[in-house]
Formats: sequence, C-alpha cells, structure tokens
Amino acid sequence: MKLTILGCMGAYPSHNQGTTGYLLESGDYKLLLDAGSHTLMELGKHIDPLRLDAVILSHYHHDHIADLGVLQYMWQLSARRDHSRILPIYGHGNDVFHFNDLTMNEVSQGIDYLKVKQLNLGPFSVTFMKTIHPVECYAMRFVENSTGKVFVFTGDSGYLDSFVEFTKDANLFLADTYLFNGAEKHHAHFTAQESGQIAKAAKVERLVLTHLPEEGDWQLLQAQAQQEAGENVQVTIAKVGDSYQI
Repeated sequence: MKLTILGCMGAYPSHNQGTTGYLLESGDYKLLLDAGSHTLMELGKHIDPLRLDAVILSHYHHDHIADLGVLQYMWQLSARRDHSRILPIYGHGNDVFHFNDLTMNEVSQGIDYLKVKQLNLGPFSVTFMKTIHPVECYAMRFVENSTGKVFVFTGDSGYLDSFVEFTKDANLFLADTYLFNGAEKHHAHFTAQESGQIAKAAKVERLVLTHLPEEGDWQLLQAQAQQEAGENVQVTIAKVGDSYQI
C-alpha cells in the first residue's frame, strides 16, 4: 500500500501547496482520497487521472472537494477516456445536496458508504467513524486485505476518545493537525498534542500531520506532536509529492 500526498494545507492553499487530497494505491488499484484544491494537477504528476478506480470523500467542505468537479469534467470531456467506465465516487448520503453532485450522467456515480457497515473497496476493507466537525464528516480506517496493513485518515475532527480504538495499531496515521498546543477540545480540529496523544495510545507506527495551519512554525507543530507521541512513534509533516510505503 502506498500513500502519496497531493495536498495537505488547511482551509486554503498556502506555501505553494493545495488543500486535502491523497492518492492511495495497492497493486494496480488507485483510489483518490478527498479532492481539495490543486488535486487534479498534482494527481497528474503521478498517474493519469483517467486511470482512477474510485474516489472517496470524508466530507463536503470546499477544501476537501474543490477539484472534484473539474475531475468529473476531465472524465466527461477527455478524448482519451474509456467511455465504458464510470467513476465511482463514495461519500456519505446524509447531505443530499452535495451527495447528488457526485453523480454525473455517463461520467460518475455517487455511492453512499454509510449503507454498509464495512465497505469492500478493491483491495481494501474500509470502516468509518463519525467525527466532530461543523458539517458531517467521517474518519476512515483502511485495511489492505492482502497484507493486513492499516492506514487511518481522520478526515477533519476535534478530539474524540474513540479515535484511540479506531486507530489502534495503524501502520500509518494521517491526522488533521491544524492547531498548536493550547487549543485542545476544539470543535473542528486536533492540536498537535492531541494527534500525538492518540498516536501513542493507539500504538501506531507513524504519525503524519496534515491539514496544516497556514501560519505558524510547522517545526514547532511537529515537535509538540512528537513530544506527546513518544520515541516509539515517528512523526512527520505532510508535504506535497511525498509518498509513504505502508
């Protein structure tokens, strides 16, 4: 399993990096996880976007779906597209307005992942946990069926004790870490301390901080998370273009 960072900024592009988007691969299977600003351009540096097998979305805030529409346009208009293929886009169906936009006639099909307890998605088994956020959002736990490797993505969330069990023994924990220490129990995002606390309690191998603040010292953010996570957890800052073998 391989994760590539396509965008990692918080609410808006900054530091020459776009907002949330990741490419998750296993064998020949290629999954786009969220589709924030700049995602399509970055994705094209790694794979042909027309080769995507599916898209999955944590929620419908603009910083997570800004490039979804233009991805659909590419699938609709590119002369290279195999028109026998429809792009599956997985999202939650509780926001009917945004969920309906996932379907474009003869281009893409929206699929409500909340209708199943566990989503069987290509080489992955995916489970979901509702987070704390101003709009409905879901964290995701991916298990690679062939290896048993575990990747957990928080989506956007404030701290919840239930993240410890949800993230347990993850090989890679990709955590929304928008806040520096001192803003704990926020209604929408983790602090560095909270990301590190969950990583330590869940005994994860690696913590990657993402949804980064546009202002402030990221080295301090990393240090705060590392201090809480302890020496057994490797803590890094997400950066566009970086890839992680899981």
